Amino acid sequence: MEVDGLHYVQYHSSKESTYLAAIRQLISNDLSEPYSIYVYRYFLYQWGDLCFLALDREENMLGVVISKLEPHRGGPLRGYIAMLAVKKEHRGKGIATKLVCMAIDIMIERDADEIALETEVTNTAAMKLYERLGFLRSKRLHRYYLNGNSAFRFVLFVKESAYTLRLGYDDHEHEEQTNQLEMPPSA
Repeated sequence: MEVDGLHYVQYHSSKESTYLAAIRQLISNDLSEPYSIYVYRYFLYQWGDLCFLALDREENMLGVVISKLEPHRGGPLRGYIAMLAVKKEHRGKGIATKLVCMAIDIMIERDADEIALETEVTNTAAMKLYERLGFLRSKRLHRYYLNGNSAFRFVLFVKESAYTLRLGYDDHEHEEQTNQLEMPPSA
């Protein structure tokens, strides 16, 4: 898919020799966690089709999102956005939004109940992006990263059933509670 002169492509293992070094370089420049080659291969070998790249006309990598999808603790099918990076000089152009939306769309196509991620509490641009896409902050993770920074976990509830599971009640109870809410009198 081409948008504004950029190619958005789904990762494929046949292109590992072309893309893996560039993915590692881009992510190591932007994210505070040091990831080994094994972490990248863990995601790319099992869920490469949930990972997307933004390339310019010369095939230079400008952005990447790495994701996975699997059952979470025997419950909902949870998508997970593990890594997102866009070259500094190309931020603010909608590249990250497009990459995340592509990952979300394919996870929804594959029946995800929810999609989760973590981001540093100091990364206001990322937090605004995820909130704009409908993610909710679910918890603060104190000293989550190796650099000592804390994180917020964000969750996008794709299906109402995943949301009600998290709250600890079923759809019928949710309906009853919703019906009991009263609107304040208008002034």
